[in-house]
Amino acid sequence: MVTAVRSAWREVPPYQVRQFAARALEEVPALAQDILREIRRAYPQLPLVPDEFGEPRALVGIRQSLEHFVAHLTAGPDRPHVHPRVFQEFGRGEGLQGRSLDVLQAVYRLGVRLAWRRLAEIGQQVAIPAPAMYELAESGYEYLDGLVAESVRGYAEAAARQAGERLRLQRRLMEQLFTAPGRRRRGAAADGVPAALAERAAGAGWALPERVAVAVLLRPAREAVAPAVAPDVLLDMESERPRMVVPDPDAPGRRDLLARATAGWSGAIGPAVPLLDAAKSLRWAGAAVDLTERGLLPAGELLQCTEHTEALVLLPPEELIGDLTRRRLAPLDSCGPAHGRRLAETLLAWLETRGGAPEVAARLGVHPQTVRYRLRQIRELWGTEIDDPDRRFELELVLRARRLRGELS
Repeated sequence: MVTAVRSAWREVPPYQVRQFAARALEEVPALAQDILREIRRAYPQLPLVPDEFGEPRALVGIRQSLEHFVAHLTAGPDRPHVHPRVFQEFGRGEGLQGRSLDVLQAVYRLGVRLAWRRLAEIGQQVAIPAPAMYELAESGYEYLDGLVAESVRGYAEAAARQAGERLRLQRRLMEQLFTAPGRRRRGAAADGVPAALAERAAGAGWALPERVAVAVLLRPAREAVAPAVAPDVLLDMESERPRMVVPDPDAPGRRDLLARATAGWSGAIGPAVPLLDAAKSLRWAGAAVDLTERGLLPAGELLQCTEHTEALVLLPPEELIGDLTRRRLAPLDSCGPAHGRRLAETLLAWLETRGGAPEVAARLGVHPQTVRYRLRQIRELWGTEIDDPDRRFELELVLRARRLRGELS
């Protein structure tokens, strides 16, 4: 069986409660002025923002909170409060100004202490029993928690709005950066940066670097948390494939920081380029991600395009490489698939090593005599073409492309 908690305040006769509330309400205007004066003395840096009637919002908030708390006493201090919304505005203002809530909470605590001092004097004047006043004090500090919660809500709203605005400015900056001319034009600054781009960067609080690299990402899941990149990295999470613009990508430690920030993501970062060539870096990063989606480049990490140059050069132009492959490897059409593959692997090993049968055999893991037999067949299939440097170069290109696609070992 649960025993009901006895309320000392509820045992105070109603006429005393009404008397207490009436005296307190009479003193609210003067008490609010006194509290604001003490707050200004303790925190002179606190701004006084006027409302639409020219009255300080802080004074309005103090007065409203006192009136609300005192008026609430007749219903009992344990009833839930609906706090004045002006305290959300206080929290929102701190957030928009980039300040923390520490000072604001300290101000609230000071205000409650000053208010309680006066309420305690009124309680003595109307003979409110001490246990009831202790209970009222507890209710006052619970009320303070509610005011703080309102300010935190406003602060969070401001922070979310600012974050959204910052991301919006970053996306607009990135779009302009990707369409910026790669050569100096009229209207550009001395460093060649278009004035509109410089202005947009300043609005986003982004210092224009000399060189950048652009990354393209693949979401591990639709609800994936955005990578925790450094503040100077531009991030666009609205695109189907999120994009990043990384300033000074060759700075010490930058690569490791990006790898940690994008852990669990797949993607690629393009080569470092001058600022106005960002679109070129984006193009290579996008091409690498295309290959990742096709399973031709590894997933699960942020790839460096400069470490996969061969794949990026040979694999994206499929039509051109495919046509060249059909023409240059046509002699293999007369061989069966398995034997044709063995001859192609032998030819590629010979082209890459430029060695004799022992070197090619060591590379393929077969007997040198087997290599000599295959090389004689290759000479018969291609004839004098195999001695032409241009043909050998094209053969190596198409064979390397087949190996990158997993068609050769």
